[in-house]
Amino acid sequence: MSRAAHLRAGAAAEDGAFAYLRRQGLVPVTRNYRCRYGELDLIMRDKETLVFVEVRFRSSGAWVEAFDSIDEAKQRKLTLAAECYLAAHPQLDYDACRFDAVAVRPAARGLHFDWLPDAF
Repeated sequence: MSRAAHLRAGAAAEDGAFAYLRRQGLVPVTRNYRCRYGELDLIMRDKETLVFVEVRFRSSGAWVEAFDSIDEAKQRKLTLAAECYLAAHPQLDYDACRFDAVAVRPAARGLHFDWLPDAF
């Protein structure tokens, strides 16, 4: 898959995960938050909980499972990016925060989503 095709597939997976989580009742806060530590794909609200969502797309036959690809180093980067976001938005008052992951893969009719709340 070319880099351009991979980027398009990743963007479609993120759009799909965003719509899927909205159907599950999560409320959008922001998308693609970037800071010096990296990027947070989706930030959403689940009642009084702020949810940082990592979206992982894997084409069929990918040798590394989507959830397994969120290793300790990636978790550390996501945690630092979340701390950066919270520091930049002190007006936000949430009872809790959590990290979710959504694995996206091609399916017979579009995309299939596996949602793992409180992934780490």
